[in-house]
Amino acid sequence: MVQLAFVQFFSWFALFSMWIYTTPAVTSHIFHATDTTSVEYNEGANLVGNLFGGYNGIAALAAFLLPVVARSTSRRVTHLLALLCGGAGLISMYFITDPAWLWASMTGVGIAWASILSVPYAMLAGSLPAEKMGYYMGVFNFFIVIPQIVAGTLLGFMLNHLFGGESIYILVSGGVSMIIAAFLNLLVDDSD
Repeated sequence: MVQLAFVQFFSWFALFSMWIYTTPAVTSHIFHATDTTSVEYNEGANLVGNLFGGYNGIAALAAFLLPVVARSTSRRVTHLLALLCGGAGLISMYFITDPAWLWASMTGVGIAWASILSVPYAMLAGSLPAEKMGYYMGVFNFFIVIPQIVAGTLLGFMLNHLFGGESIYILVSGGVSMIIAAFLNLLVDDSD
């Protein structure tokens, strides 16, 4: 559980970065709009809403593929690959100029989302005593809440003092965080 806690921390930190800053990042970086009453800003914000719905649909489809990949490799490698897809998806937003390409970015995020919601729990369940499963799963969920608190505390500071108000760099940081999680995942002893 301790090994997976670090993976979870960086995975969820990336997700909170995305959930909070995708709209300002897309509207300013891709649509070049900061006026919330402008047509361009609202087009960008509407696209973000569609992208968020889309990555959930992609995650639903990817969830069927994760067990297939895990059977041919391992749960650890499966989660590594999924997190790398998510990290690449978030980082790729920096390089996009055509809004249609954001769907490719969100495909990577959707694959990571499917894995984040399932694979760490499968890995953990294999190492827990059955009679204490509920307790340990509850404690394990702290590593969703803790990154949320850290994100809420640090991201605004990072945006204003490190990134000059450019929210796209928060998404890049989220992508880097997810890639860190991917490689930390290799340190997890995944044995039943």
